[in-house]
Amino acid sequence: MGLDIGIDLGTSSVLIYVKGKGVVLREPSVVSRDEDGKVKAVGEDACLMIGRTPANIEAIRPLRDGVISDYEATEEMLKYFIKKVCGKKLLLYKPRIMICVPSGITEVERRAVMDAADKVGAKEVYIIEEPIAAAIGAGLDITKAYGSMVVDVGGGTTDIAVISLCGIVKSKSIKIAGDTFDEAIIRFMRRKYSLQIGERMAEEMKIRIGCVYPRKEEVSMQVRGRNLVLGLPRTIEITSSELMEAFDEVVQQIVDGVKNVLEKTPPELSADIGDRGIVLTGGGSLIYGLDTLLSIKTGLEVTISDDPISCVVLGTGEALENLDKILKLRVIKQEERSHR
Repeated sequence: MGLDIGIDLGTSSVLIYVKGKGVVLREPSVVSRDEDGKVKAVGEDACLMIGRTPANIEAIRPLRDGVISDYEATEEMLKYFIKKVCGKKLLLYKPRIMICVPSGITEVERRAVMDAADKVGAKEVYIIEEPIAAAIGAGLDITKAYGSMVVDVGGGTTDIAVISLCGIVKSKSIKIAGDTFDEAIIRFMRRKYSLQIGERMAEEMKIRIGCVYPRKEEVSMQVRGRNLVLGLPRTIEITSSELMEAFDEVVQQIVDGVKNVLEKTPPELSADIGDRGIVLTGGGSLIYGLDTLLSIKTGLEVTISDDPISCVVLGTGEALENLDKILKLRVIKQEERSHR
């Protein structure tokens, strides 16, 4: 009896699906290590250290913009998470692992992901592109000659794709996503209020009061940071309409990306998308009003999937269980790679 594991190796979080159990792990993509490179903590424990470590310890995100930026830290992180979900079974059975990657990554970046999975001890390694996994996880039937459009707003990248017959017909991957919204908040607070805030505070603001379309009722929250003029702690109140102003430039790039893919889509598939609309997935799709704004800008119906955060990993797991039905999945096994 083997193990089948699907991994959504995201910029901001890692989700793991185990066949027969569903999604068993959801933790931040963070690793903390000392000056000698020794890993001190991974995931949730490491995330708590961001911005709070002494000089001899650093808390890092080993993935940036959807790709591996620190190979060794990524390898250690994968080992830790897989051991955590598999336990003693990992010693008895080498798992089949499927990892999803952004549609726009290079062959070198793709190879780095597969090498990291090799080092974990995978029996077979499979790669699936995020838009395909997101579409499957959202419940779309991508096996037929019918166009479906998915916009997956993750932590590091937004993947936009038109899919038909299990393949991507037109796609675009832009390095504008959830983390970019956080960075926009940090810049806005520094520029308008001379207040320096951390990543965790920016993310909390995005989740609680962030919006890209006017809310029916404006909301606000207390924001704590360091005054850049006096160098002292300061607390101010920020409203949702202010954050909408901060997000203007970021969200426009997502809108432009969607329009760009639609403009290049064959007319038959465009007609299908006109009937079925656009499906939003990924944690970034939960920013208030993104579906409404995209609907207004494109003139199409835009819906958010039932479980946007887990959509990609659920699709990855389902694809791994139904490899024979996913006709154009890129599959490379360890024994095949050894002859290259």
